[in-house]
Parts: sequence; structure tokens; C-alpha cells
Amino acid sequence: MQAQRDGLLIGPDDKVPNFEAGVLGLQHVLAMDVYVPPVILAGMLSMSSGDTSGLLQSTFLAAGIGTILQTWLFMKMPVSQGPSFVPLSAAAGVVLAAGGVASGMGTLLGALIVGSILLILLGLSGMFQRIISTLVPAVVGGTIITCVGLSLIPSALNDNVFEASGNINQNIELAALTALTLLIAVAISIRFPKVQRIFKTGSIVLALLVGTGISALMGRFDWQTVANSPWFSLPWRTIFHYGVHFSFTAIITFIIIYAILTTETTGTWFAMGAVTNHKITKQQWNRGIIGEGLSCLVAALAGTTPVTGYSTNAGIISITGIASKRVFIAAGGWFILLGFFSKLSAFLSAIPAPVIGGVFAIICVTIMLNGLNVIRGIKTGETDLYIIGLPIILTIALVLLPAKVLHETPQMVQYLLASPIAIAAITAIILNLVMPRRERLG
Repeated sequence: MQAQRDGLLIGPDDKVPNFEAGVLGLQHVLAMDVYVPPVILAGMLSMSSGDTSGLLQSTFLAAGIGTILQTWLFMKMPVSQGPSFVPLSAAAGVVLAAGGVASGMGTLLGALIVGSILLILLGLSGMFQRIISTLVPAVVGGTIITCVGLSLIPSALNDNVFEASGNINQNIELAALTALTLLIAVAISIRFPKVQRIFKTGSIVLALLVGTGISALMGRFDWQTVANSPWFSLPWRTIFHYGVHFSFTAIITFIIIYAILTTETTGTWFAMGAVTNHKITKQQWNRGIIGEGLSCLVAALAGTTPVTGYSTNAGIISITGIASKRVFIAAGGWFILLGFFSKLSAFLSAIPAPVIGGVFAIICVTIMLNGLNVIRGIKTGETDLYIIGLPIILTIALVLLPAKVLHETPQMVQYLLASPIAIAAITAIILNLVMPRRERLG
């Protein structure tokens, strides 16, 4: 059985009953925190409640379609798509420069459409695989995976716990109790193998349910928002609502943004390959970038920002041991449902950030450790120590970089510096190309 060979409970191609796949798919949806980027963008643009709801629904819909496209047809790996934080400031800048939401969203969507088509053409050309095989050997891939997890840890703690709304002491308590529940569930699954299927595979759902329950007892769960939300509504604020306009400056800006997003997605795919013990083939690289482009195109047509490969899911697989593609297709189905089921969408959005943060922090650590495991299996030379070490230093430096310094740099540089993963990947690639080769250690 594939799962046994890979050290997983259930491998990517193993069969999972439909009901179980649905429950485990929901677990991925709960842990992904997909609603945060559209809510942030809506705040930056001072959107009305209707436009905010529409943006959120469009994002869910695009994430669902993109996840199914990648998992079922293109990458053919357990891959989930979600909105990236990287394009948010650029998206807000384009919209505001074009006159605000009413007239500016069309300019943004036009730039997103052009960028996504270029990604599709890159995959169809077959060049993407050649680029990866030349520039990203195992030592670079392992370094990128490590930096993916490392760069997400501060977000899990700062954005979701320390700097989240509400009393900071309560935030820490909620995050700690949620994380403790997750650890107890995993410990029970290890100590009692007969209940492993329940406690290991469902550990994240159990943790989130306990955390949400405690937050409700604290009065931290916003029941009013859920009650006021309609049961169903259509995500009608699409490209047909906003229209499409093409601006040369906006298009150039987002071509650069897409290049950064592609670098991040590459790290996500390496991470997923590491946790499932799967070597990504040449065809998968090219099909994957086509699927990435189509996912972003669907997002633009739906009226939202790009949905790209989400690294969180690799950590979820490490914790639960479930890598079935059926589970990811089910997650895609949940996202599509959330695009229309406003009540459920409002419920998930009402889960306090510290509850998500308690789980998210552990997920980030597992991603980082998977990257270190890849590196550990390589005989490294003196050069490799710098290829591994400098990107890690830069990742930490960019995470800690004061906002004042960031805002003093040119706008294009800000987009790049806002993505520690992209900087780490580019650094590792360049060092691997220019540093002299030495005898391997060990």
C-alpha cells in the first residue's frame, strides 16, 4: 500500500470513503485561513459590506475550482489553491490609482487576466520544467521548503495571536488551549494506535472545535454576524460587474507579482512533494504551472485576486498523515459551496484569529522541519552551507524588517521584499549557480 511506503496513513492515490473525504476536506478548509486576504484587501479599499461579501465569496469559489483543477487534472498531487498575501498592496494601489472600487477593479482584473495567461503559456511551452531542473536541485529545494515554514511562523503568532483584535491575554490562552488540544489528540493517536484513525486524522478539526467552543464561552465568537448573514447568495460581483480595463503600468506590475507568486508556489510544491515522498516529474511541473495560470484566470474572472498553491496543506498532511487526493477534491467542493452558502462562510469567518493561530503555528513548524529533513538527506559540501544558511538569514531578516524601512524602498522593491519566500528562493538559486563547488561533507 502506498501509504505504508511513504509513512502516511493514507497516500495520495489511496481510496477514502466519500463521507470521510468530506470531513477531512473540511479540516483543510478550516485550517487554511483563506478568508483573511480578501478581508484585508476589502479594508484597504474601504469596500462596502456588499462588495466585501462578494469578494469573499469570489475568493472561495476560485479557490475551490483551482484546487479541483490542480489536484484532479493538472498537478495531479494533493494541492490546494488559496489567495496569497503578496499581491494585496499592489492590488490596492492599482484600484485606488484608477479611481476606487467602482472604476479601478476593472483595471486590476485586466492586469490579472494578462498575467494568468502568461503563466498558462509558460506551462504550454514546456520551459518551466527546464527552468526548475536547471536552477533548483535538492539542496535549493530543501532550503526553499525550510524558508516557507520559517516565514509563516511570525504570521501565525503575530497576526493571529499577539496583534489580533481582543485582549492579548485571552488571545494567548485561546491559541495555547487550541494548540494543546491538537497535541493531545496526536499524542492519543500515537499512544493508542487503535484510535489513530480518529485522533490523528481529525486532530485539527478537534482542536478548532475545542478552540471555537472556548472562545464562545469567553464571548469571543461573533454569533450576531452569523445570524445576520443570509443562508445563500450568489457571488455576482464578477468581471461582468466590474468590467475589464487594460493599463500598461498595472500589467507590468502584475507580471512581476506573478513571477514572485510562481517562486512561492514552487516552494509549496517542493514542500508537498517532501511530505508525500513524491518526486515531481517533468510533466507535472509544466502541467502544474498551466493549472496555476488557469486558477488565477478563474480568480480574475470571478472578480478576486490570484489563488495560488497554499503551503499550509503540506503541514496538515504531516500532522494528520492523510494525503489522499480525494480529500483535496472534497476541500475544493467545500470552497465552492462556501462561495454560495453565505451562512457557513460567515461562521468560518467568525472563528477568532487566535484559534486559527494555535493550529497554524504548529503547521508552519512541520513545514519547516520537512524542509530540514530534505536537507538532512543530502551530502552537503562547504558551498551548500551558505546556500542553505544565507536564505534562512534573509527570511528572518525580512520577517523582522521594520515597516518604516520597507516603505522607504521603491514600490517594485516593496512587492519583492514583502515575500520572504521569493527572496530566499532567488538567493538560494543564485548562490547555487555562482558559488564554487567543493568536496561534499559526510
